[in-house]
Amino acid sequence: MYLLNFITDVYAMGPAPQGGAQGDPVMGLIASLLPLLLIIVVFYFLLIRPQQKRAKEHRQMLENLKRGDKVITVGGLYGVVDSVNPNTVVLKVAENVKLKFSKQSIAALRPQTDED
Repeated sequence: MYLLNFITDVYAMGPAPQGGAQGDPVMGLIASLLPLLLIIVVFYFLLIRPQQKRAKEHRQMLENLKRGDKVITVGGLYGVVDSVNPNTVVLKVAENVKLKFSKQSIAALRPQTDED
Protein backbone atom coordinates (compact mmCIF):
# COMPACT_ATOMS: atom_id res chain seq x y z
CA MET A 1 0.00 0.00 0.00
CA TYR A 2 2.82 2.36 0.90
CA LEU A 3 4.57 1.54 -2.42
CA LEU A 4 1.49 2.49 -4.42
CA ASN A 5 1.29 5.86 -2.66
CA PHE A 6 5.01 6.43 -3.23
CA ILE A 7 4.69 5.75 -6.99
CA THR A 8 1.75 8.13 -7.25
CA ASP A 9 3.68 10.82 -5.37
CA VAL A 10 6.71 10.39 -7.66
CA TYR A 11 4.55 10.87 -10.76
CA ALA A 12 2.92 13.91 -9.20
CA MET A 13 6.35 15.49 -8.59
CA GLY A 14 7.51 14.95 -12.17
CA PRO A 15 7.53 17.63 -14.87
CA ALA A 16 4.37 18.43 -16.81
CA PRO A 17 3.88 16.34 -19.98
CA GLN A 18 5.37 17.95 -23.07
CA GLY A 19 3.53 18.33 -26.35
CA GLY A 20 -0.03 17.24 -25.84
CA ALA A 21 -2.75 19.03 -27.80
CA GLN A 22 -0.57 21.98 -28.79
CA GLY A 23 2.16 19.74 -30.42
CA ASP A 24 2.25 18.97 -34.15
CA PRO A 25 0.96 15.38 -34.67
CA VAL A 26 2.92 14.95 -37.93
CA MET A 27 6.21 15.78 -36.20
CA GLY A 28 5.34 13.37 -33.41
CA LEU A 29 4.75 10.60 -35.96
CA ILE A 30 8.03 11.33 -37.75
CA ALA A 31 9.93 11.44 -34.47
CA SER A 32 8.52 8.08 -33.43
CA LEU A 33 9.22 6.38 -36.80
CA LEU A 34 12.71 7.82 -37.32
CA PRO A 35 14.55 5.29 -35.11
CA LEU A 36 12.77 2.39 -36.83
CA LEU A 37 13.67 3.73 -40.27
CA LEU A 38 17.29 4.21 -39.18
CA ILE A 39 17.49 0.60 -37.99
CA ILE A 40 16.05 -0.66 -41.30
CA VAL A 41 18.58 1.38 -43.31
CA VAL A 42 21.51 0.16 -41.19
CA PHE A 43 20.40 -3.48 -41.52
CA TYR A 44 20.08 -3.08 -45.29
CA PHE A 45 23.55 -1.64 -45.80
CA LEU A 46 25.38 -3.78 -43.23
CA LEU A 47 23.64 -7.16 -43.64
CA ILE A 48 21.27 -7.54 -46.58
CA ARG A 49 23.18 -5.77 -49.37
CA PRO A 50 26.56 -7.49 -48.77
CA GLN A 51 24.85 -10.90 -48.59
CA GLN A 52 23.06 -10.27 -51.90
CA LYS A 53 26.37 -9.25 -53.48
CA ARG A 54 28.11 -12.44 -52.27
CA ALA A 55 25.22 -14.59 -53.52
CA LYS A 56 25.38 -12.93 -56.95
CA GLU A 57 29.15 -13.48 -57.18
CA HIS A 58 28.72 -17.16 -56.18
CA ARG A 59 26.00 -17.66 -58.85
CA GLN A 60 28.27 -16.13 -61.51
CA MET A 61 31.18 -18.32 -60.40
CA LEU A 62 29.01 -21.45 -60.72
CA GLU A 63 27.78 -20.41 -64.17
CA ASN A 64 31.36 -19.88 -65.38
CA LEU A 65 32.77 -23.22 -64.16
CA LYS A 66 34.73 -25.06 -66.82
CA ARG A 67 36.87 -28.14 -67.15
CA GLY A 68 40.25 -27.75 -65.45
CA ASP A 69 39.13 -25.24 -62.80
CA LYS A 70 40.50 -25.97 -59.34
CA VAL A 71 37.74 -25.76 -56.74
CA ILE A 72 36.94 -26.30 -53.07
CA THR A 73 33.63 -27.85 -52.01
CA VAL A 74 31.59 -26.73 -49.01
CA GLY A 75 32.86 -29.85 -47.25
CA GLY A 76 36.47 -28.78 -47.74
CA LEU A 77 37.33 -31.24 -50.53
CA TYR A 78 39.86 -29.96 -53.08
CA GLY A 79 39.44 -31.09 -56.66
CA VAL A 80 39.73 -30.26 -60.34
CA VAL A 81 36.59 -29.95 -62.47
CA ASP A 82 36.43 -32.86 -64.92
CA SER A 83 33.01 -32.12 -66.41
CA VAL A 84 30.16 -29.67 -65.88
CA ASN A 85 26.47 -30.44 -66.34
CA PRO A 86 23.52 -28.09 -65.72
CA ASN A 87 23.06 -29.25 -62.10
CA THR A 88 26.14 -31.34 -61.33
CA VAL A 89 29.92 -31.19 -61.46
CA VAL A 90 32.32 -34.13 -61.65
CA LEU A 91 35.53 -33.48 -59.72
CA LYS A 92 38.79 -35.35 -60.06
CA VAL A 93 40.22 -35.61 -56.55
CA ALA A 94 43.02 -38.14 -57.20
CA GLU A 95 44.29 -40.40 -59.96
CA ASN A 96 41.34 -42.48 -61.22
CA VAL A 97 39.05 -41.01 -58.54
CA LYS A 98 36.15 -38.88 -59.74
CA LEU A 99 33.28 -37.69 -57.57
CA LYS A 100 29.97 -36.22 -58.66
CA PHE A 101 28.69 -33.15 -56.76
CA SER A 102 25.79 -30.77 -56.96
CA LYS A 103 26.88 -27.46 -58.46
CA GLN A 104 25.67 -25.69 -55.31
CA SER A 105 28.22 -27.63 -53.24
CA ILE A 106 31.13 -25.80 -54.89
CA ALA A 107 32.23 -23.12 -52.42
CA ALA A 108 35.08 -21.35 -54.22
CA LEU A 109 37.64 -21.43 -56.97
CA ARG A 110 41.27 -21.99 -56.02
CA PRO A 111 44.09 -20.10 -57.73
CA GLN A 112 45.55 -22.04 -60.66
CA THR A 113 48.97 -21.85 -58.97
CA ASP A 114 47.81 -23.95 -55.98
CA GLU A 115 49.60 -27.26 -55.67
CA ASP A 116 47.44 -30.39 -55.66
